[in-house]
Amino acid sequence: MITILSTGSRGDTQPYIALGLALEKAGQHVRLAAFENYADFVQGYGLEFYPIKGDISVVAASMNGREAMQADNPLKVFLSFNKLKSLIADIQKDFFNACAGADCVVYHPGAAIGYFAAQHFNIPAILAPPFPMTPTGDFPALIFYDMPRLGRGSNFLSHKIFEQIMWSANSSVIKQFWKKEFGEAPANFSNPFKKQNTRKQPAIISCSRHVFPRPQDWPEHVHLPGYWFLDDAADWEPSKELQDFLQKGEAPIYIGFGSVGDPAQAVQTTDLVIDALKRCSQRGVLATGWSGMSKLERIPDDIFILESAPHSWLFPRMAAVVHHGGAGTTAAGLRAGVPGIIIPSGNDQFAWGRRVYELGVGSKPIPRKKLTVENLSAAIQFALTQEIKDAATALGLKIRSENGTEVAAQIIIECLG
Repeated sequence: MITILSTGSRGDTQPYIALGLALEKAGQHVRLAAFENYADFVQGYGLEFYPIKGDISVVAASMNGREAMQADNPLKVFLSFNKLKSLIADIQKDFFNACAGADCVVYHPGAAIGYFAAQHFNIPAILAPPFPMTPTGDFPALIFYDMPRLGRGSNFLSHKIFEQIMWSANSSVIKQFWKKEFGEAPANFSNPFKKQNTRKQPAIISCSRHVFPRPQDWPEHVHLPGYWFLDDAADWEPSKELQDFLQKGEAPIYIGFGSVGDPAQAVQTTDLVIDALKRCSQRGVLATGWSGMSKLERIPDDIFILESAPHSWLFPRMAAVVHHGGAGTTAAGLRAGVPGIIIPSGNDQFAWGRRVYELGVGSKPIPRKKLTVENLSAAIQFALTQEIKDAATALGLKIRSENGTEVAAQIIIECLG
């Protein structure tokens, strides 16, 4: 059995479900540990589910959760991660117990206890981040990515700093749990991320080499096989109203801010978005998500508001996608081959926004604090130019040609051997 430890929102959980399905298709049994409110989501795909106490939407809505999601520089990221320690202390036992009986542990960097649980049970540990985090001189760590570039040495150092920030958010709560259970800290208790570069302890990144080319200075056992995309649930169907809207006009612009929208600004944000679409004469599909936007009493005929829909179904039907820049949403937009306009609020979102622009498949990102009707409408018009549309189409073809989940599953199976 292979245990996968996931943390975060629904979008953060999806790639691990995709990986789990690829492993099961290859003959392995998978147990996926995620927040308990995702039980139906995980079990709907036929995977064994191990509940981690808590509801991530409640955590995200808390003051500390909002600060963490909106941390827009490395210092704020460090401080916000430290504030979240109290929220993740209680779930370490759940993560540890999810690893009991496994032959291997695959873990998100936010669940670093997976490394020590694997060491305790004498089984392989596999780091599985949704972004490149192994140190390299080629580009900075993602939380430093949108800052001034100072050369290869600075890039490499930024990764080491980010490793330490991630470890500082995990180390004390892991030690606290371990001492309570076993009377002492784990053996060889130190930052595990820097150890994930051997055949039995590799790192496998859910990202495409066409988005971040694999650095030459990475160790052999750090893998970049491609994204891990989750196909639509077989029983999902769009509403008749949504299908009718899509069929009665030109492809619309998708706008949604996922789990980072501010409920207090939902009505104001919705009005802004509708005005921007009107200014550039575009139809729109607005996803309310976790209250980032609101259902208004009067909605123009060329605007459709929905709560959510699978990005893999919706995005290819859009003319462009405007979103917050989460790793999963960015990947879905790139895969769909449509231009992107990213409105980052914090953490790695600024990096994905800059990378989309650098790749020539979208507009320059607009920080959420600076979002206006004028700059959003201008960004949409820029993204819809033929050069950007052609580049987005070409990149989408390359990403869709990869078999990231299957390759990642095979690497994991080889670890078991």
